[in-house]
Amino acid sequence: MRKDPSGWCVTLDGGTASSYVRSGQWHNRTLLDEFQRLVTANPNWPAIVQGDTVVTRRELLAQAQALAVSFLSFGLGKGAVVSVMLPNWPEAAIVDLAATMTGMVFNPIVPIYRAAETSFILRDCKSSVLFIPQSFRGFDYVRMIQGIRGDLPSLRHIIVVRATETVPDMLGWRESASGEGRVIDEPSPLAPEPDSVKLVLYTSGTTGPAKGVLHSHNTIGAEIHNVAAHWALSSADTVFMPSPLTHITGYLYGIQMPLTVGMTAVYLDQWNPEVAFALLEQHRCSWTVAATPFLRELLDIAETSNRTLPQLRYFACGGAPVSPGLIYAARRTFSSCITCRIYGSTEAPTVTLGPKAREDERAATTDGVVVGHQFKLVNSEGRKVHDREEGELLTRGAEMFLGYTNIADNGEAFDPDGYFRTGDLACEVEPGWLRITGRVKDLIIRGGENISAKEVEDVLHRHPSIHEAAVVAMPHPRLGETCCAFVIPKQGRTLTLSEVAEFIATSGLAKQKTPERLEFVREFPRTASGKIRKVELRSIIAEKLASERPE
Repeated sequence: MRKDPSGWCVTLDGGTASSYVRSGQWHNRTLLDEFQRLVTANPNWPAIVQGDTVVTRRELLAQAQALAVSFLSFGLGKGAVVSVMLPNWPEAAIVDLAATMTGMVFNPIVPIYRAAETSFILRDCKSSVLFIPQSFRGFDYVRMIQGIRGDLPSLRHIIVVRATETVPDMLGWRESASGEGRVIDEPSPLAPEPDSVKLVLYTSGTTGPAKGVLHSHNTIGAEIHNVAAHWALSSADTVFMPSPLTHITGYLYGIQMPLTVGMTAVYLDQWNPEVAFALLEQHRCSWTVAATPFLRELLDIAETSNRTLPQLRYFACGGAPVSPGLIYAARRTFSSCITCRIYGSTEAPTVTLGPKAREDERAATTDGVVVGHQFKLVNSEGRKVHDREEGELLTRGAEMFLGYTNIADNGEAFDPDGYFRTGDLACEVEPGWLRITGRVKDLIIRGGENISAKEVEDVLHRHPSIHEAAVVAMPHPRLGETCCAFVIPKQGRTLTLSEVAEFIATSGLAKQKTPERLEFVREFPRTASGKIRKVELRSIIAEKLASERPE
């Protein structure tokens, strides 16, 4: 274990790091190294498209350079954290590149988060500067940050992007990028080492608050090169990115991939299936990675309008359960596209990738082939399971994260051999090909976003009418899963679903974490040690939903 310039302890030892360099799995290049090569090759190539805005490589580099100069004028140094809570706008990519120029650490925060989650993240990573929209989708981000700023001693600068008016004690985008025309010495003394922390991204935990996941330029670079090589991606491709840039999927393939491989990225900042379909057609997008609901709704449009998106080559689907039927239907409808399931996490972004051929049935029947990882499946005692038996998936590889911001979280995350405990159950259906069968972790995946059941339960247990609550995943036809709250009410008290929703809203949690169904019970099924048997609760709600569904 060693200390990074940011001050965090990282788990990767020097010997393992050296082996990744020798084997070529680590390229020892930063995002800036990769992008400068692309700018030199073709400076006028469109890097990002969002609505009517087109940003070329040259423009992206110049704007990042100006912002980097401003970072230095703010007194921000190597290892400082810059947070971005923006929709899918080009400004997010500009901030990331500027952070690399100055050796800073990039911290994306999903815009659906509210005061409770945002405050926790900014405090945990000791963020120095935060980029927010003034408002987005009807929510006032300025007001939210004003309400929590007093609890954030490390936060020195707040920059409002696309502001329509001046905000007291906050800067606008133009002011923050005031260094245009000035340059940083080449090479900059602040240029980061490729194995230093470059990204801290928070993922919902299963037993409490979110965990800060640490990645380096090398770990992220290994992931990008693995994916690009597996599917032969190049600057000739155009990537469509509707997933949030502040989520691991959107970050990797909406920012890092285009600025490394050279393809144009087409952003969508608010999901609308009709708009998404039109963008795919207009820009002849050939590749995307997105959540299950997006694929399902695009397929509905294609089937009703008899449009086949012939330029689309790959639609990799993950984040929520993907049925084989959906993959088969997409394969029939999208004439040139390989639709497939993939598996990964914030800690290990892509453990598996789908097939390279449309006729390969494993696109629907498995979650893909393991690429760039060593893995093992173990039982509850840590012993390897036999072929085709279910076990917890443990993995390690060059793209695996460096540890968590809270060093105490690392202890249970790895086994003695350095394998990451994913908390997910899987079986190896044939050599190297995995099928994910369930989760050890108590996690709800709603439309690709992780929700910690305990985090919601902790709020519900503060409600004056609730004696005890248990939150579990319940099936949802569009989002894959949503929250169902099983509740034992206090003696003589009553409770409605709308009251629960109002209570969650006042707690500061994101709206997406609100339970969408309320079930009352007299007691919970429990193990011998007293733990609630949530597997039974999930079965109960699934059966109820099935019985209520029209024939």
